[in-house]
Amino acid sequence: VQLVESGGGLVQAGGSLRLSCAASERTFRSYAAGWFRQGPGKEREFVATISWNGGVTYYADSVKGRFTISRDNAKNTVSLQMNSLKPEDTAVYYCAADTSIPRIQTRLADYWGQGTQVTVSS
Repeated sequence: VQLVESGGGLVQAGGSLRLSCAASERTFRSYAAGWFRQGPGKEREFVATISWNGGVTYYADSVKGRFTISRDNAKNTVSLQMNSLKPEDTAVYYCAADTSIPRIQTRLADYWGQGTQVTVSS
């Protein structure tokens, strides 16, 4: 499965962005998916994950209440709506997919995108 992220860009603090991740295969519908980010000089960190049918979601404490993960299995996409952005949200955001949510959360997912840059100015 190939994953391609889009929607990154430059936004002022307090603004919003919506990231999308498009999968190349319909089998994506049976996979859990998630978002990670890696800021300058930092390790890649978990942001959010969603089950194959969208019924279960998890968020990092740092984004809870501001970010929302969703998916559209008819379009083979998963999205991340990011509101109330802060400068510390600046990072490259990566999409990931796997059959297991725990594997995604522990950065062991089988499939990764190339990332999209999000920059939040103060």
